[in-house]
Amino acid sequence: QRDSQTALLAQEERELAETPEQELAELTALYEANGLSPATARTVATELTAHDVLAAHLDAELQLDPDDLADPIQAAAASAGSFTLGALLPLLAILLPPATWRVSVTFTAVLITLGIAGALSARIGGSSARRAMARVV
Repeated sequence: QRDSQTALLAQEERELAETPEQELAELTALYEANGLSPATARTVATELTAHDVLAAHLDAELQLDPDDLADPIQAAAASAGSFTLGALLPLLAILLPPATWRVSVTFTAVLITLGIAGALSARIGGSSARRAMARVV
């Protein structure tokens, strides 16, 4: 993610250096799309560009703050925690029931865990839990 963010930042810097007028027009159009009149949008874009051209474009176009790029250590820790928690229920489903029940209990536990993961991702993302659960399962 950090590599993608860094590449987007470099691309925006290059576009600003090569085609500043086109970039100003693009920023103006973004503000117009948000409901500002063309004159007000142009004024806002011009004033923000005069203050910090890169920050103005990164914020409006990419919703990206160059001082708040993804932290690879934090992402690795989150992945490690997610994988550990995600593996816990299937592991317990394999270890706890009698040998004759292990496959069916594990299969059911994995489906339930996937459904829960889908529902949680939908809740966090503000989308339909039913659709997310079906997609993940």
